[in-house]
Amino acid sequence: MDSHHFLRTAVVFLLATVIAVPLTKRFRLGAVLGYLLAGVAIGPQVLGLVSDTEGVATISEFGVVLMLFVIGLELSPQRLWVMRRSVFGTGLLQVLASSVAIGAAAYFLFGLSGRAAVIVGGSLALSSTAFGLQILAERKEAGAAYGRQVFAVLLFQDLAAIPLIAAVPLLASSNAHNFDVFAVLRTIGVILAVVVGGRYLLRPVFRFVARADSVEVFTATALLVVMGVALLMELAGVSATLGAFLAGMLLADSEYRHEMESNIEPFKGLLLGLFFISVGMSMDISLLLHRPGLIFGLVAALLLLKSFLLWPLGRLLGGLNRSDTLRMLVLLACGGEFAFVVLRQAAEQQLIDGGQRDALVLTITLTMALTPLLVVLAAKVLNVMPKKPVREFDSIDTAPPRVIIAGFGRVGQIIARVLRAQGIPFVALEHSAEQVDFSRRFGTVNLFFGDPARPELLRAAQADKAEVFVLATDDPEANLHTARLVRRQYPHLKIIARARNRQHVFRLMDLGVDEPVRETFHSSLKMTRKTLEALGLSHELAADRVERFRRHDEDLLKKQALVYDDETKLMQSTRDALVDLQRLFEADAEPSAERERQRDPGVPLTGED
Repeated sequence: MDSHHFLRTAVVFLLATVIAVPLTKRFRLGAVLGYLLAGVAIGPQVLGLVSDTEGVATISEFGVVLMLFVIGLELSPQRLWVMRRSVFGTGLLQVLASSVAIGAAAYFLFGLSGRAAVIVGGSLALSSTAFGLQILAERKEAGAAYGRQVFAVLLFQDLAAIPLIAAVPLLASSNAHNFDVFAVLRTIGVILAVVVGGRYLLRPVFRFVARADSVEVFTATALLVVMGVALLMELAGVSATLGAFLAGMLLADSEYRHEMESNIEPFKGLLLGLFFISVGMSMDISLLLHRPGLIFGLVAALLLLKSFLLWPLGRLLGGLNRSDTLRMLVLLACGGEFAFVVLRQAAEQQLIDGGQRDALVLTITLTMALTPLLVVLAAKVLNVMPKKPVREFDSIDTAPPRVIIAGFGRVGQIIARVLRAQGIPFVALEHSAEQVDFSRRFGTVNLFFGDPARPELLRAAQADKAEVFVLATDDPEANLHTARLVRRQYPHLKIIARARNRQHVFRLMDLGVDEPVRETFHSSLKMTRKTLEALGLSHELAADRVERFRRHDEDLLKKQALVYDDETKLMQSTRDALVDLQRLFEADAEPSAERERQRDPGVPLTGED
């Protein structure tokens, strides 16, 4: 490809993206649909501005590889264990039930072979992670009961996509009477080699590169790991996406996780957009004209069948009410982006023919396009409208701060007063217009009305130049959403987070926030010390008792963070901790302990606010 042709193609892609994506987002239809429509428009069937669909598809599939790497980064085995009930309960049953039902229909009604039916059933059982999470974020409902169930199901589907992609070449290399055992053993051997080698090599490599203190070199190293493992897997005849996912999981618990995720995110976004454009370019729009009955019949059948299977899962396993179950199924009934990858590989391996692939890709795309419309319709039926600010957010025009305070209630105001007295520059963001107007009556400066969970507001507040981000909001779900955004986009910021209760602490710790501050814990310790003193204990002994309890409870908190999703283990750990604490205090009351304290009266005084 000469430079003139390359530049022309790049300009066409960027122009189509700049026009289509803002339009679809303006009508709340999501960026993914914009990319698909841009691909259709510039593809050979409409304007014909780009004809090399195969070349574009080859490059764009690296976007899926990067997406799998980022998913792996977010899925540490510890986090999966904590979420195991929702992920491996509702998620597993949804994928199995949908795969079996759709695969059976493909085999008995459409005459596909057994191997093709397995691939088609598995691919159509998946939903769109890009659409689902984007809509939840836009409607601020990711923390709702149905939002958590949707996230759990999508999480399992992302996991299920890995073996499904890996299974395509295995099924293609075997037949009903001669299963290729060597191919299976080779796949298992390569996976084990990547896992073992990565576990002992990746962290030392990143530790060595981190000493160079260069963002560019660190980003290049992260891309090298992704591309190198993907290439190794591909040379061994295994899916490159599986290699990227494994590389991500191996680094999920490392101290470099958030920095890698932040550095790779722009590449992933651009290449994923290119991937969806390539899907749009390859869509056979003529099928809508020549066989509209078949296409619209497949769309209706897919949406209705998956909805029928999702309803009992949401009601029984998820414990959702009818309205939340309806919200869940309109997000999960559509097809997903991983199906495009699976079906393309299946067509290349001749498990399905080109016509079948085109019909299925068009069906999946139409179900994805209908999803935002179905969400709006469901909201109107349930009389639930997305949350909107009561007025426009403030424009932020101030010097670069050292501290950003999210939330200007009781906690945020105290922090701001101390910072101002110390002459430390800060910016405070408050989502309540009433709170902002009330605080400004007292002369509060550098306080702005806006949602701290909005990326553009954080950019305007110059978060990239700040040192500390204080999460003082009193809404746990908004708190978690903001922490996730800040950790991803500004990994250099030290996050000081307010936590309402232990469950809130556990979820903040999952996001990598060190030592969240429980809003009532320290004041409760001070009240406990004063109570003990009122009962006749000396100030030193009361402070010693409280300090012992504080250390004991913080150790318990770290242990319970590993099992907080398992109610049985959580209750057992609480009972065991109570017994241990009683023994500790009993030992402390013995004469030998009293003599030791008299010899060393310097005990720490804790609980003072």
